[in-house]
Amino acid sequence: MNDTNTSTPIAGGPTAPAWGAVISMTLGVFALVTAEFLPASLLTPMARDLGINEGMAGQAVSATAIVALVTCLLIATLTRRFDRRQVLLGFSVLLIISNIFVAIAPNLEFLIMARVLLGIALGGFWTMAAAVVMRLVPEHLIPRALSILFSGVSVATVFAAPLGSFLGDIIGWRNIFLLAGGLGVIALMVQFATLPKLAPSGHASLRTLFEVMTRPRMRFGLIMTMLIFTGHFAMFTYVRPFLENVTGVAVSGVSGILLGFGIANFLGTYLAGVLIERNLKLTLTVMPVIMGLAGLGLATLQGDAPIADAILIAIWGMAFGAMPVGWSTWITRTVPDEAESGGGLLVASIQFAIAIGAALGGVIYNASGALGVFSVSGVLLLTTGVMVAMGLRTAPIAVEQN
Repeated sequence: MNDTNTSTPIAGGPTAPAWGAVISMTLGVFALVTAEFLPASLLTPMARDLGINEGMAGQAVSATAIVALVTCLLIATLTRRFDRRQVLLGFSVLLIISNIFVAIAPNLEFLIMARVLLGIALGGFWTMAAAVVMRLVPEHLIPRALSILFSGVSVATVFAAPLGSFLGDIIGWRNIFLLAGGLGVIALMVQFATLPKLAPSGHASLRTLFEVMTRPRMRFGLIMTMLIFTGHFAMFTYVRPFLENVTGVAVSGVSGILLGFGIANFLGTYLAGVLIERNLKLTLTVMPVIMGLAGLGLATLQGDAPIADAILIAIWGMAFGAMPVGWSTWITRTVPDEAESGGGLLVASIQFAIAIGAALGGVIYNASGALGVFSVSGVLLLTTGVMVAMGLRTAPIAVEQN
C-alpha cells in the first residue's frame, strides 16, 4: 500500500496543531531521559557516598528499566478511566519526586525506591506519547510532531552524561539530581499551561493488549522493531571497546566520536519527520540497511582509520535517529483505534531488545571480540531491512484537506 495515498483523517483528530503542547511533551522527554542517563556519569561518586560498590549502585539503573518495562504493559489499562492530561502531569510529578528522593537518598534501598518512581514515569510516558501526539496535531503532521518529541531524547543523550559528569565534580552528584528535578518542574509548568483536556479513548485492558499484539500487521512490525533495536544496541553497547581496542582511539577521541554520534542522531530525528511524511515504508526499510552497512564497514576497516570510523558512526547515528520516530508513526497508522496499547507494546519490544542486544553482544564479544559484534549486528540489520521491504504493510496517511 502506498504511503502517499489519501484517506480520511483520524476520527476525532484536531483540525489545527497544538504545537505548544507538543513542545511541552518534548520538555518532559528531555527531563525524563536526562534523569534516566545521569547515573551512568555519576555512578562512582554515588557509590562512594552511599558506601556501596559501583555494581550495586548500577542496580538503580536496572530497577528503572525493569519497572519501565512492566509499566508500559499495564499503564494504559490501569489509567483507562482518567483524562490523559492528568495522567501525563502525574508522570511529571513522579519525575520530580524521584529526582528529589535520589538527591536525599541515605542508602541503596532508598535510592532504588526513588528510581522505581522514575521507571513508572518513563514507561507510562512512552506508552502514551504517540497516542497523545496523534490527538494534538492533524494526521499529516504526526511524523513532524514525533520528530520534535524524540529530539528531546537526542538532546538528553548528547548533553546529560557529559554535563552531569562535569558539573558533578563541581557541585556534587546530589545537587545534579536536584537540578534534574528543576527540569521536571519546568516541564510540569509548561505542560500544565499547554496540554488540553484529553478524555480517555480506546478500550485499554489486558485482553485488548493481547488482541492488538496478535493482529498480523502489528505482530510483524513488533518483530522487526525488536530485531532492529537488538542489532543497534548490540553495537552501541560495545562501541567504546571497539574504538579503544580495534581503532586505537584515546579516551578523548572516543568522547568526540560519541558526541558526533549524538549530534548526528539529533539531525536524523528531524530528518525522519520529512522523510516519513513522504514515504514511511521506504524510511523504515532504508534506515536499518544504512545502519547495517555502517556496522559492516566498521568491521571491515578493522582499525587504524579513526576518521573513517567517526564518519561511519555518525552515519549510523543519523540513520538510527529515524527509527523511534518511524516506528511510533507506524503505530499511529496501524492501530489508531488502540494507539496506547500499541505504544505500550512498542516500548516493551524496544526495552526487551535493549536487554537482548546487550546480552547477545556480550556473548559474541567474548567469542570473537568487537569485530564479531559489529559483523553479526550489521548482517542482522541488513537482513531486517530486506524483511521490512518485503513484508511490512503501512496504512495510508491523510493529507491536509483544503
